[in-house]
This record gives sequence, structure tokens and C-alpha cells, in this order.
Amino acid sequence: MTDSGSNQNRPPLGAHTSISGGVFNAVLHGKEIGADVVQIFSKNQMQWKGRDYTEKELEKFFSAVKETGVRPVMIHCSYLINLASPKKETLRRSIEAFVDELQRAEKLKVPYVVIHPGSHVGEGEAAGIQTVAASLRECFERAATSQVTALLETTAGQGTNLGYRFEQLRDMIEQADLDGKIGVCLDTCHVFAAGYDIRTPAAWEATRREFDSVIGLGALKGLHLNDSLKELGSRRDRHQRIGDGEIGAAGFAAILNDPQMHNLPMVLEVPGGQGAYRDDLIILKGLLRKE
Repeated sequence: MTDSGSNQNRPPLGAHTSISGGVFNAVLHGKEIGADVVQIFSKNQMQWKGRDYTEKELEKFFSAVKETGVRPVMIHCSYLINLASPKKETLRRSIEAFVDELQRAEKLKVPYVVIHPGSHVGEGEAAGIQTVAASLRECFERAATSQVTALLETTAGQGTNLGYRFEQLRDMIEQADLDGKIGVCLDTCHVFAAGYDIRTPAAWEATRREFDSVIGLGALKGLHLNDSLKELGSRRDRHQRIGDGEIGAAGFAAILNDPQMHNLPMVLEVPGGQGAYRDDLIILKGLLRKE
């Protein structure tokens, strides 16, 4: 995939923008805040099912992409989905919903669908990882998509949530055995809360090297850039504005200026809405080293 940010020698930057009034609006909002890329929901994120797109909606969406140059690179799937659930009905509905998300991404020509790996709900981490892997295999078989990659999002590790250690993500990917159809989205707030330090260039390099040794940098396809309200290793997922949290501006500068990150889309999910996204994108661009 060719990224608009690659020829600028920097990562393509953006935010999660609203689809209220139609999916095309997310692209227009991206243009308003100065984004290169956007992450979107494909439908109401708190519902299992959504209506199909009309031809007119798809036409307006693709026209907005062409006219603005803003690329939708990620769909964040519904928060209801739990591909690790030991409860049969929840797992059935989760698989059906994720199949739908994959198919919606293909219709919208969005390359990545970001998903929280899931919660084992007391069954144990090993059992949960096995269930996630089996669920992913079933989802891709049923979705029959060819242009979409699922990205397992790193988590903070609250409760029985999986995905807070790189080894867990590696095991899910290996056990699913889907030949490159699964990658990783690294959320800065989540990895920090999970205990991976990224506050300085040296700390970021150590965490990046650990990711590479455990999973492989080739699996890293995108990042969520969020500061953390809570301290290192808190296991609590609380996003904060860029530079206002425990990670701080130096950590984000290290990531942004890492040449190995330059082709990866990076999106904000900070509190404060459209105005906060616009302002924090300015902050991020200001942290880039001038060539």
C-alpha cells in the first residue's frame, strides 16, 4: 500500500472521525482538521447489525475521498464484539458482526479493520487466545474478502482483556495461521498502561525492538496515538491529549521521527472531539524533525 505520508518522509497522520449523517462525512471531517488519513466506524459501534450501504452512499464516499485526498485507512469495529467469549451466543453474534465488518471494509475499500482481541471472561488466557484464533479463521472463511487485513489492537489489560502482552498477540496470529491477513495496531496509551515504556527515544526503541523480536515489525500496520492519563503499568485504559499525559511529548516525538514508522498511518483517539483532533494534529506535526 502506498501512503501519502511516505513521500513526505513522515507518517500519514489523522484521527478517528464521525460518520454521523453518512460515512462520507468522516472524510470531510478529516479534511477540516488537516488529516492525511482517518479511522471510522462502519456503522453504529454499539449495535450488532447495521443497514447496508446504498449505491448513492458509496458514490458520495468515494467522491469525498477523491476530492479531499483524505484516505480512510482503518475501520474500528463494534465494541460489542468479543471473539474470545466462552459464551456460545455472544461468540456467535461476535463472529457474525466481525464478518460484516470485514465485508463493509471491502465495500468501502478500507484496507484495515481494527479489533480488540477480546476478553476470556474467566476461562483463562490460553483458552481465550485459542478461541480468538479459531474465531478469526472462521470470520475470514465466511467473509471471503480479499483486500482486507484485521489488526489486533494492543490493550491495556483491564479485567480479563487479552492483548496486553506482545506474546499474546503473536500466539493469536500464529494459531490463526491466516497467511498475512492479521496484523497489529499499536495503541500508545494501551501499551504504556500495559507496562511498555515509550516516554523517551531509548524507551521507545527498546519497546519497538521487543515488538520486533516477539511479533515482527512487518506485522505492525498502524498506530493509535493517545497520551495516557494513568501511569506506566496501571493496566487502566484512559486516553489523554497529546503531551498532557504520562507519556509526554518526547515519547511521541520519538515515534514520529523513527524512520521505521514513516509509512505507517497514525490516528488520534484523544478526548475533546473535532477541535482537539485539529489542535493535537498541529502538535504532532510540530514534533516532526525538520529535514
